[in-house]
Amino acid sequence: MGAQKGRDLLLKIDSDGLGAFETVAGLRTRALSLNAETVDVTHAESAGRWRELLAGAGVRRAGLTGAGIFKDDASDELVRSLFFDGLIRAWQIVVPDFGTIEGPFQIAALDYAGSHNGAVNFELSLESAGELTFTAL
Repeated sequence: MGAQKGRDLLLKIDSDGLGAFETVAGLRTRALSLNAETVDVTHAESAGRWRELLAGAGVRRAGLTGAGIFKDDASDELVRSLFFDGLIRAWQIVVPDFGTIEGPFQIAALDYAGSHNGAVNFELSLESAGELTFTAL
């Protein structure tokens, strides 16, 4: 993947649970993290005492953080209600020239901040809550 504009990475949510995804907010910064735990199966007879890992055995997870401003009152209300209700909803993370990651996420953190002479902004953290799919572009 070559150089891309950060604003082209989109965060969308299935706002009504029926599969219609819409951009949730005007994110100004965002980061996607994909992780996989490893399962160490090293034993006394491991070649050269090098660590051995069990393929495909670890827990996989995805996390997304973003900060920005809500595009309207409806977006603010949707995200806030999902957080306070502890609901898991389908989200899409669109990475240009790479693909789309889709699946259930839960809002793990929601922070609001603002300066005296600026707009109120928010920070959002999502954690995967089930199987994710990847569709290449």
